[in-house]
Amino acid sequence: MAIDSQLLEMLKQAAKDVSKNAYCRYSEFPVGAAVCGGSGKIYTGCNVENVSFGLTMCAERSAIFSAIAAGEKSIQAVVIFTPTESLTPPCGACRQVISEFGDEVQIVSFSNLKSSEPQSIQELLPSAFGTLNHSE
Repeated sequence: MAIDSQLLEMLKQAAKDVSKNAYCRYSEFPVGAAVCGGSGKIYTGCNVENVSFGLTMCAERSAIFSAIAAGEKSIQAVVIFTPTESLTPPCGACRQVISEFGDEVQIVSFSNLKSSEPQSIQELLPSAFGTLNHSE
């Protein structure tokens, strides 16, 4: 499933806007994410760091958890913004969380200078651990 160009632009703007709210006093690396839920509604999130680094929350998971808390049951797309020259795709933990919502979730990373083509989570995380990948 390809992301409609108008929706992609809305997601990019939302991700860029929310990156300004990031709490990143340790890394000084603000990240913003926008998620399109199955309903078509957009949810945002930013990274929130903690001195105990394991307690840090990535922007992507923050946005996804907001969507789920609002009642979404599926995710269509995740767009990630970093105010850098290079692209920063989702970390492994975020990829695993995204994969929970299906193989067809589209992901786009963009920065001040570049934008990735939409990729499915299956492309970014092949053979993901999931309910279909283990015995009960």
